[in-house]
Amino acid sequence: MLIGELVLLKTSHRDRVKEFIAKVSDDQLHTNFGIIELSSLVDKELGDIVVSHMGQEFTIQRPKMPDFFRHAKRTGAPMMPKDIGMIIAYTGLNKNDVVLDAGTGSGILTMYLGSIAKRVVTYEVNEEFMKVAAKNVQSADLDNVELRCGNIVDEIKNIDEKFDVITLDTQNTKDVIPNVKNVLYPGGFIATYSPFFEQTKEIRDALDAEGFDEVMTMEFTEREISFSSRGTRPSTSKVGHTGFITIARA
Repeated sequence: MLIGELVLLKTSHRDRVKEFIAKVSDDQLHTNFGIIELSSLVDKELGDIVVSHMGQEFTIQRPKMPDFFRHAKRTGAPMMPKDIGMIIAYTGLNKNDVVLDAGTGSGILTMYLGSIAKRVVTYEVNEEFMKVAAKNVQSADLDNVELRCGNIVDEIKNIDEKFDVITLDTQNTKDVIPNVKNVLYPGGFIATYSPFFEQTKEIRDALDAEGFDEVMTMEFTEREISFSSRGTRPSTSKVGHTGFITIARA
């Protein structure tokens, strides 16, 4: 492992998995299961074991975005991976894309976008939310994400660059849409997230008024399958609906 490299240290205790994200350094990681000298990871490889001063064994793994999703500090209900995945799939987001994101919140979507795209510029109107998002982005070691504090309804009028993909998760998305084509490359995609039918209808009307193509609104439900000695069935512990995703193309 290299100094500065992020690692996921995973162990189990009483049949429950415990995990910690850390950076290879000269620091110590203090856990409920003892202290880990992070400098000892330099001579290790993925899959190796590191032992705390209390004798607890941790397996070294490379953290992936679902790990950051679980560990990120929350300022509210974040967009869920199932919805994020559909945005990535239907916009064709790739390593060459520059993304404009608004409604940063905790920065969950921003981190997923930053793990794929060339660059991400994200706006959040709430300063406290932005501070949390900044820490989450920093913890994921993403240096291609630029966080800006401001109301995207006003700020979009002053942006002098263009983007390949625009993602909006705000209460006033309909008021942003009239200015989207000014900062979106021809053929670029806009993706919006809205929890309610009423807001979604306003978004659709705004997109239609601006002449966007290939407009579609979708709901993606998720059902985990439960396995037990009694039988196999969809789990009843989670609600499948989170919100509506609307995709359109300039």
